[in-house]
Formats: sequence, structure tokens, C-alpha cells
Amino acid sequence: MKLRPGGSLWLLRHELRLYYFRMGITKAGTARRGLSRGNLILMALALVALHGFAVFLMRPFDQDYNASALVAIGATVMLAIVFTMMVSQGLKSSIDVLFERGDLDLLLSSPLPSRSIFMVRLAAVVIGTAALYLFLMAPFANAGLILGHARALAVYPVVLGMAAVAASLSMLLTLALVRLVGIRRTRVLAQVLGALMGALIFLISQVYANSGNSAQQTLGAWIDRHTAAGAPFGPDSLLWTPGRAVLGEPLSILAIAALGLAAFFLTANFTHGFFVRGVQQAVSLVKNAAAPAGGPRYRFGRSLAVTVLLKEWRLILRDPQLISQVLLQLLYLLPLCFMLVFKASTVVPGLGASLTFLCTSLTTALAWLIIAAEDAPDLLRTAPAPPSIVAGAKLAAAVAPALVLMAAPLLWVAWRQPVSAILLALCVTGASTSAALLVRWGAVPAARGDFRRRAAGSMVSNILEWGGAMLWAGLSWVLMALAQPGQVSLWVALAGAALFVLLFVLMALAWARRQRTP
Repeated sequence: MKLRPGGSLWLLRHELRLYYFRMGITKAGTARRGLSRGNLILMALALVALHGFAVFLMRPFDQDYNASALVAIGATVMLAIVFTMMVSQGLKSSIDVLFERGDLDLLLSSPLPSRSIFMVRLAAVVIGTAALYLFLMAPFANAGLILGHARALAVYPVVLGMAAVAASLSMLLTLALVRLVGIRRTRVLAQVLGALMGALIFLISQVYANSGNSAQQTLGAWIDRHTAAGAPFGPDSLLWTPGRAVLGEPLSILAIAALGLAAFFLTANFTHGFFVRGVQQAVSLVKNAAAPAGGPRYRFGRSLAVTVLLKEWRLILRDPQLISQVLLQLLYLLPLCFMLVFKASTVVPGLGASLTFLCTSLTTALAWLIIAAEDAPDLLRTAPAPPSIVAGAKLAAAVAPALVLMAAPLLWVAWRQPVSAILLALCVTGASTSAALLVRWGAVPAARGDFRRRAAGSMVSNILEWGGAMLWAGLSWVLMALAQPGQVSLWVALAGAALFVLLFVLMALAWARRQRTP
């Protein structure tokens, strides 16, 4: 079918092609024509497996769906979780299509109507947001149709309607941030909000899981009281409309679909003018650095190692967008701190494993920025300075922040169980150091702007980094389990010895395939 050039459908096809091409990023950061043949085969096999799994799960249901109150409430809760993740993804996509791609100034200078451009961009965000969830949930809808449950097809309009609402909300929030704080801060705030939305359900679940039996019973009684028949949130409440919709109730399906369409068209029609002004602000914004007061100052009294340390930290601090992407990993540290404060009678071995894994993840991200994303590697190699000092300072710059952040949890553990604190400190230090070394030995030169796509680098390096993090987390769990009174076990000790040997082998493999890095 040949579409008319300049039309909305023609532009939408172009947007979907770009979305498909961006899924095929090579390790060098350049785009190829979509996914590789191997990835397409893997996706096809995954779809077949999901359909088989869906048929297996839905076969026991001999009768059509029954949208009972309990099932509708449970389905609504699950859809609420999916919606928060949709909003998180929508915020990231909105920043990408509005400001990161840098092609809107060209489109707005063309004869195409600005309303059509904005509508197509919003439609691309909707489709991109719904794609993953349709990939995961559509097999169950298709399996339901095969087994005679035609109402299972309600998954399609419900997911698309939710994606339209999430994308519209994300776009409106992004444009509102542009108006309030400007384009530069919007990029950072949108990423922070997106990560918070994605982590919100996890944080709430962890707070509930660690709140104690009395608090859980109180909350359970409150929920039962307010969801009973005749209560404000009873079975007939409109709050559970999404759950009834996904179970196939026609009026609820129409309500979700109408809400999605209304959100999409209202957002596209009433905000495209501000969309144009926001893009013009992003294109025309030029920020000149202010001259330092009193003129430039030169400091030559520092050692080479200290100079490299401060240089690396200063480069990261100058980029708040990178800071937000790196430090957002610390969100998952909050439930662990919650456990330390409210369950301090014993230090659970899983707590030490989690802290070690998070510390390793943070060090890996910082090491990638400091080593792989070095802006002047050739200049460092030709500098009249010992390479070992420069390399050591870079490794210290990557390891030190994670160790500083771990100081507070370690002091709290030391107050309760000194032996466990010593073992945990050894594991955190060893894990951070090995994570930095793994990045140094396997780093592929890249640009700082590719931070979010750093996982598209060498597959072997990614496996080694993840393997090292998992092995250190396991070793931390074993050592802290052995430190608990009455928990010494021969099998646990043997497991710790095996993990130590595997760590040695992994580091030896990484050293054997090391590359020359600054």
C-alpha cells in the first residue's frame, strides 16, 4: 500500500520504522536495519513458547470468563502495576521523541501541519509503550480465543487504551516540566520521575513485606472493610472497571477504550501549540558558561592521582542527567535500609547479598563512565605520566563513591553484629574492586551519551560483569550465614569455597581477554 507523502499515516510509518531500527543498535552505537536475524528468531520462538504456556494455563477453564468481584479487584491491581510501568516508559519515550532525536526543528520547518506532527509523535509513543505488554499478554488473549473464550480478546483494547492514557499523561507531564523548569532540567526530572514510577510498586511491596505482622494485619482488615459489599470501594465500584474490562465486560471495555481515545485526541489537539514552543526553546537554547570570578586560577600543587580523581568526579558532577541515571539505582537501597532499622535484631544474609550486588552495580556504572567513556584516551596514553598511576586513580574514582555510600549501612551492622560487619565490608570492597577491574579489562570505547545503551556492548563482557556481581552476592550471603550463631554448616562452607573458586576463574578469564584502556 503506497501512502501519500506528507500525510499522517505516511509520517507514522516513518516513526515506526525509526522505532524498529532503534531496536537494532550495534555495540559500536550505530543503527542497523532493525533486529538481527538471530534476535528475530529468538522473538518468534518466545512467542511460540508463550502461546503454548498460555494454552496450558487456560485449558482448565471450560466455561467462559466470569467477572466475579474478587477476580475483577485482583485484575485491577495487576493493571495498576502495569500502568505505572507504562507511565515510566512513556516519560522516557516522550523525552526521546521531543528532544533527544533532534529532528523536530526540521519537521516543523516543513509544510507539514504541526498538529499532525505532534499527533504522530504521540501515536508513536502509544504504540511503543503498548508493544512490550502486548507481546507478553497477547498470547493469553489468542489462547483464550482458541479455547473458546472470546472475551479474552479484551486484552487488546484494554492494553491499547491504557497505553494511550499513560502516553498522554507522560507527554503532558513532560511539556508541563518544560514550561516550569526549562528543557535542560526537564530531561533530568523526567528520567527521575520515570525511574520513580517504575520502582514505586517494588518499594511499596518491600515496605509492606517488612512492616511486621501487626501492621500487615491492620492493613488487611482495612482493605477488607472498605472493599466489602456496600463499602465505598465495594465490588460494584467504578474503581474496578479496568479489571472487569480485561475480563471481557463490554461496557467496561468501551469505557477504557473511550478514555484512551479521549486522552489521546485532547492531548494532541490542545497542547500542540505549546509543543511547538517547547521544541523551539530546546533548539534555540544556548547556555554560555560564566567566567570565573577573579579570572582563571591554576593549581599545580596536587599529585597526579588526586588530579585524575577530581577530574573524573568533576566531569560526572557537570552532567546531572548522568548523575540521575547512575544514582537512581540507589532507590532499591531504601527497602534494605528499612530492614536495617526495623528488623535490626538479626542481620539477614540476604541483606548482605543485596547490599553487595547494589554496590557492584553502582561501581560498574561509574567505571563505565570513567573508563569506557573517556573523552581523551589518546591524550592520556601519550601523556608524560606513568600509566599505572592514571589507571589506579581511575579505578579509585569508580570504587570510592560506592564505598562511601555503604559506610552508613556498615556502621549500623557493626553496632549490632561486628563480625558480620567485617565480613560484609570485605565483600563490598572486593566486589567493588573486581567490578571496576572487569570494566577496565573489557571496556569498549564509547560516548557518554550511550550510557543507557551500554549493555549493547560486548556480550562476553556483560556476562562476566553480571556473573561477578552474582558470585560476590552469593559469597556475601554465605559468609554472613556462617557468621550467624548456630548457622555453621558444612554444605554452606563448601558452597562458599566453590563461589570463591568460580570468582577466581572468572577474574582470570577477564584478565586473559583484557584490552588496552586508558
